[in-house]
Amino acid sequence: MSGDIKKTISELHIYEKKLLKELETNPDATPEEIAKNTQMDIKSVMSAAGSLASKDIIEVDKDVEEIISLTDNGSEYADGGLPERKILRVLSSKKEMNMGDLAKDADIDKKETNIAIGWLVRKNWAKINKGIVTITEHGQESFKILGTDEKLLKHLQEAKNSIKSNLPPELLDGFKKLNDRKNILNIKKNTSHSFKILDKGEAILKEGFTIQKQATQLTHQQLKDGEWKNLEYRPYDINAEAPKVFPGKKHPLREIIDEIREIFLNMGFSEENGSIVASAFWNFDSLFQPQDHAAREMQDTFYVKNPLTCDLPDQKLVDETAEVHNTGGDTGSTGWQYEWDEDVAKQTVLRTHTTGISTRYLYEHEAPFKMFSVGRVFRRETITYKHLPEFHQVEGLVGGEGVNYQNLMGFLKEFYKKLGFEVRFRPAYFPYTYLSTECEVYLEDKESWIELGGSGMFRPEVLKPLGVDVPVLAFGLGIERLAMIRYDISDIRMLYKSDIKWLRELPTTNGVRL
Repeated sequence: MSGDIKKTISELHIYEKKLLKELETNPDATPEEIAKNTQMDIKSVMSAAGSLASKDIIEVDKDVEEIISLTDNGSEYADGGLPERKILRVLSSKKEMNMGDLAKDADIDKKETNIAIGWLVRKNWAKINKGIVTITEHGQESFKILGTDEKLLKHLQEAKNSIKSNLPPELLDGFKKLNDRKNILNIKKNTSHSFKILDKGEAILKEGFTIQKQATQLTHQQLKDGEWKNLEYRPYDINAEAPKVFPGKKHPLREIIDEIREIFLNMGFSEENGSIVASAFWNFDSLFQPQDHAAREMQDTFYVKNPLTCDLPDQKLVDETAEVHNTGGDTGSTGWQYEWDEDVAKQTVLRTHTTGISTRYLYEHEAPFKMFSVGRVFRRETITYKHLPEFHQVEGLVGGEGVNYQNLMGFLKEFYKKLGFEVRFRPAYFPYTYLSTECEVYLEDKESWIELGGSGMFRPEVLKPLGVDVPVLAFGLGIERLAMIRYDISDIRMLYKSDIKWLRELPTTNGVRL
């Protein structure tokens, strides 16, 4: 034990020694008295006290006193009475009144009337029925008796201020009532600290120590003239906790996006990007989505005012797209059987998916190709734990001679395998693909399958107008949904809240922590 005490003493800072020595001679000393007697500033005293307390050498007690006094508004109430008291005075003689007459007859501000009526009912001094305020029996009894809140007003008017903990019980009840109201009480908190030497501190004092300035760093001059030989050095505590350092790292959503990009690039795909503002033609019409489809309604899609319209692409593409919509053209389809409108196709929207990038890419490139895109998309969604009006999508497409549905499932299995998932497929319906399938991944911890993406073979009604005469497969998924699974969160908003604690504690693939 003696060896441990000597080690502890050797590691004490000079301020800790001064504080402990002062408490030995003056156990009831306040921080301010210790600061004066030791010629330390108050911050150094409290820092030393905290350090000693962490080593179980002393105990630090904190006492908070609440000093209460009246505001100017409270003083007025103490002189003239609370608004509900003024109304009660009138009601004691009239028994009942119309609510509209209260402010005038009770001589109170109209702004205070609603508050006063609320307190009348809360104190059971009156009741209200169809706009008529009627005094209660308790109100009659309370006419000449001050409530606890009114007694506190009178007390503070005379005493100017009081320590809350010294108030008698009935005035404490009055404090609760007045504190529920605005701008009546001033509350000032005074914090004081006291120290108590513990057994370990007594043992240190018994062992004894000298207070001598210790060197914590050396100067060039001390090394040069040999003064360093005569200095006393404070030993290092190699077991002391070091502060946590949180270096920067990628946001978890960005990390997943980069991981997906790397997977696609390693699989031989090229990356394509596009504008978040698009024409309805590329966002909807090029995907064989009818112009009266529900997804085009204002409640589902963000329409842009400036620019209000976009230029359409090559007229031949526009005409063939219109023909496919109207009659199906030479695709073998009957189309949607309506008159396609160019003006609707010119409307400007915030893209609702990244598939418009895919159709534009198909129009501008020759097969064979393997392309993917990642980007933000926008939909008029109510913000909830699982929906946001702005989120990210990623999708890929492969086109060429002999590309088929089996290739689609093969690409998907490989893609999800690289993400760390076991995948299965089930039939689905999407307006611009046939065959279509939804991909479900297995979550081991929940022992369940969850849908994570959609895919299919582009329909002829999409490919023909774009001049594509080879099969094209496409697949995609929402990145936020993947992030929720990856990071085990149930609220999508967590990804955008900038919760620094969560971000710091979240592991990254490269082991770096924020």
